[in-house]
Amino acid sequence: MSKIRTRFAPSPTGRMHVGNLRTALYTYLIAKHEGGDFVLRIEDTDQERFFDEALQIIYRTLASTGLVHDEGPDKDGGYGPYVQSERCASGLYMKYAKELIEKGEAYYCFCDQERLDSLKQLVGGKEITNYDKHCLHLSKEEVEANLAAGKPFVIRANVPNEGETTFHDEIYGDISQPNEELDDMILIKSDGYPTYNFANVVDDHLMNITHVVRGNEYLSSAPKYTRLYQAFGWEEPRYIHCPLITNEEHQKLSKRSGHSSYEDLLEQGFLSEAIVNFVALLGWSSPDNREIFSLPELVEAFDYKHISKSPAVFDMVKLRWMNGEYLKAMDPDRFYELAEPYIKEVITKDYDLKKIAGLIQTRIETFLDIRDKIDFFEAVPDYDVSMYTHKKNKTNPEKSLDVLTGLLPILKGQEDFSNDALYQTLRQFAADHEYKPGFVMWPVRTAVSGKQMTPGGATEIMEVIGKKESLARIEAAIEKIQREI
Repeated sequence: MSKIRTRFAPSPTGRMHVGNLRTALYTYLIAKHEGGDFVLRIEDTDQERFFDEALQIIYRTLASTGLVHDEGPDKDGGYGPYVQSERCASGLYMKYAKELIEKGEAYYCFCDQERLDSLKQLVGGKEITNYDKHCLHLSKEEVEANLAAGKPFVIRANVPNEGETTFHDEIYGDISQPNEELDDMILIKSDGYPTYNFANVVDDHLMNITHVVRGNEYLSSAPKYTRLYQAFGWEEPRYIHCPLITNEEHQKLSKRSGHSSYEDLLEQGFLSEAIVNFVALLGWSSPDNREIFSLPELVEAFDYKHISKSPAVFDMVKLRWMNGEYLKAMDPDRFYELAEPYIKEVITKDYDLKKIAGLIQTRIETFLDIRDKIDFFEAVPDYDVSMYTHKKNKTNPEKSLDVLTGLLPILKGQEDFSNDALYQTLRQFAADHEYKPGFVMWPVRTAVSGKQMTPGGATEIMEVIGKKESLARIEAAIEKIQREI
């Protein structure tokens, strides 16, 4: 087989939906797994929905996910232009539509809206229009007179009413549809622009695309593409239709779900690499059930024959877990660089923020978790003295009060407030009074944090907040317990 060439052909209409990102990813992986080319083509034939900022979103998303295209509007590989409106301006689609008219595979249609409305039928509660081939029977003279008079027209495919059209999908196998259900679809609209289906077929053929990846919602329209390839006498690419992506309630993941686009997920504190890894598994799995893959590892492992037919569930719990795994494995300096803006949203005091980052790196799943994990560094929240009760450490508010009042003078005299030195001091205090270490650590940690769960233990927190703040918090805790018991 010739060199594999795949294409990602988005319409620039806004943020990149997770389904589109998966299409881009699978398209990229299929090409790169075989050392082929990954082409970016912009389908802007829907002029009403197109806007320029959306084009920048496409470039930005592909760049930040690492899905680098080999050819595209910004990288001509000899198959340009790569923007549909520019291809349209050259008269390309009209040329090919006329070629089909010459072969009897397409025809001009001059029917006005009123006549088309009269063809509407209700089928199973749905309104559909099956065109009745009215204009197919116009004589050559009538067609030429209409064109000369500047009468508005569309160009339609001439689909036979009998027989069936069969196409092959790599995942779903052979799918057939009776031709009478296919309708004489429009190829060129009245504004001179091609329809999505027609432009797709012409462009894929001219760009030598070998594999086409798309969502399985396109399965029903796939025979239309096959009809066009047959009409032209062109070889079809291989089709790979991917399963539906649903939310946890097994409904289609909608744009309103709050986590349906790549940029939504970035804003929710997820890492780009984790999102890509997670999206790869929405419909594909590795034979050894491995879950964590870098992009180069995905390129190596990805075999599209392992794409599933069943719907893939967008499982937020799994994405959070996966993101946490990426954060744990990250180089500490890179983690700090990414976490710093989130830490600075909460902490205004002059603390060693790198130490705080070190304490939370293995304890969060997304960057948005940072706020609730570290807010106590800034100020102790209001808490209930019942928090000093801990069954395992056999401590309660009264016993904690004894520990804190006993420790306070020792800590006042302590010069070295590093974690190791403080840890030794607390251990020594416990040994001197024949306490278990936890009996001492729990009250101190509660006093300096006011929280049930903290990243880091008592002495790690004290090292960050320093001697003055630690003593002030312990004194406030002693007063609080005295007041409330």
